[in-house]
Amino acid sequence: MKTVVIGGNFAGLTAALELKRKGKKEQEVVVIDKSTAFLFIPSLIWVPFGRREIKDISFRKDELLRKKGVEFINAEAIKVVPAENLVVTSKGEVNYDQLVIATGPKVKYDVAPGIKEYAHYIGTPKGAMETRKALEKFKKDPGPVVIGATQNAGCMGAAYEFLFNVEKWLREQKIREKVDLYWITPETFLGHFGIDGITGGETMLKSFMKMFHIHYRTEVGVKEVFKDRVELTTGEILPSKFTMLMPPFVGVDFVTNSPALHATEAGYIPVTNGYRHVDHPNIWAAGIAVDVKLPFKPGKIPFSGPKTGYPSDETGKIVAENIIRLSRGNTKLKEKAWGKIPGICVMDAGKKEVIILSDTLFKPRKFAVMIPNVLYDFSKVLFEKYFMWKTKRGLSYLP
Repeated sequence: MKTVVIGGNFAGLTAALELKRKGKKEQEVVVIDKSTAFLFIPSLIWVPFGRREIKDISFRKDELLRKKGVEFINAEAIKVVPAENLVVTSKGEVNYDQLVIATGPKVKYDVAPGIKEYAHYIGTPKGAMETRKALEKFKKDPGPVVIGATQNAGCMGAAYEFLFNVEKWLREQKIREKVDLYWITPETFLGHFGIDGITGGETMLKSFMKMFHIHYRTEVGVKEVFKDRVELTTGEILPSKFTMLMPPFVGVDFVTNSPALHATEAGYIPVTNGYRHVDHPNIWAAGIAVDVKLPFKPGKIPFSGPKTGYPSDETGKIVAENIIRLSRGNTKLKEKAWGKIPGICVMDAGKKEVIILSDTLFKPRKFAVMIPNVLYDFSKVLFEKYFMWKTKRGLSYLP
């Protein structure tokens, strides 16, 4: 059986390695990706401050995959034609028996005017490095700072992390007293995170905002960003000499170029709880490409749920297991809805951290806790070291 995996970061790399490990010679596995590098995205928040370089959090995944017996095609996937079991790429056509779509996100910068031109974004290596340059320039002529997430955004955690890291950096540069620091979010309350909050989370974050003297606005969107200010949907105008915003994620062009996938308006793929396409039984989705139904209603301003590394890794494993089962005649598939995956996250707070644990990502939950560690962010560092270690070695079966 030939399985083609589109995308090779958290979900895609895990799915490909698990397919080959479990399927051995039964499985011909091909990964198609326009990048040869695996990137540990959670650590990008440290790049603007020089705490990490891109080389510290990336490695050559094409070499790893080939060592493990997986073919790697360095090309851009353009579209899929399910009726022909065919993927069209920038380097030709590729046939498949099973297809795994793990394409990650596209950033919707045009959610409001001026974001692409005047706001920084830390979710890519290029964006993180440009943010580093902007901060070096900013410290010579400091002023007000606006950090946050726009309407429809889902990656609140990274924006919170950047906020607290900026606050710490301002103190280190001895310019904190010259900066009015603002946090803006579409969340209905601080610490919602797109998962309807964790017990004690709102209180904890309010105390952080008070302790660090950060002004905040909840249930706001961005109307427009200018070079020297941010206009909110409430009509309030916040002056800003440096702005960092997390825009929403949408599906990549490969998905929107493939109408037969019946993607949602946002470009995500409808799947069962086993991550199998609802209409095409030999197409699967993992990671950010999955359409996730939210169990809560946002308030005045729309926002979405998080699609982080842990559930991406888990869905990659589930998809691999299900393809192996089917290839061996077992029609009973493993199922675990996105919201039933455990919530495991370490939020950096500027060499401090908050450990977030819950038995399920979405409510109802039996267990949920936020544990502050004000001494050092060793859990975040340890997780980075562990994940990079296991991934470089292709140990995809480890948690």
